[in-house]
Amino acid sequence: MGNTSRDARVAKAQVGVGSIVIRCVRFDELLEFWQAVLGYVPREVPSDGWAVLTDPTGAGPNISLERVAAESLPALGALSRVHLDLYTTDPDAEVERLIALGATRYDREYESGHDFVVLVDPDGNRFCVVGKPATA
Repeated sequence: MGNTSRDARVAKAQVGVGSIVIRCVRFDELLEFWQAVLGYVPREVPSDGWAVLTDPTGAGPNISLERVAAESLPALGALSRVHLDLYTTDPDAEVERLIALGATRYDREYESGHDFVVLVDPDGNRFCVVGKPATA
């Protein structure tokens, strides 16, 4: 990028993450699941297989759910190109809470000292719970 400094490149950015879209077959179940997981609320009444969940504090990006036909999704177990990393200061408790809400553990081997656990939502989408220390 030539001689352009990092600060200048960042200053020119006019975009931000507005929403992360999750395509799903089990729309109603995922709508309930992600609301309970994140404490988000629908921006408006879900309609025609589309919902935008918003952070009531305004701090996080939106999570949008889009109903699609099963045949348009990758096979279960196939890696998706995008997934969510959910940060928490208490990963063990959060994993148990998410399992109680309907998530399941993804079967994999972890390296020593790992700081994350891979879970699967009720529609088969993987996501991670990552242990991160609280920031001051």
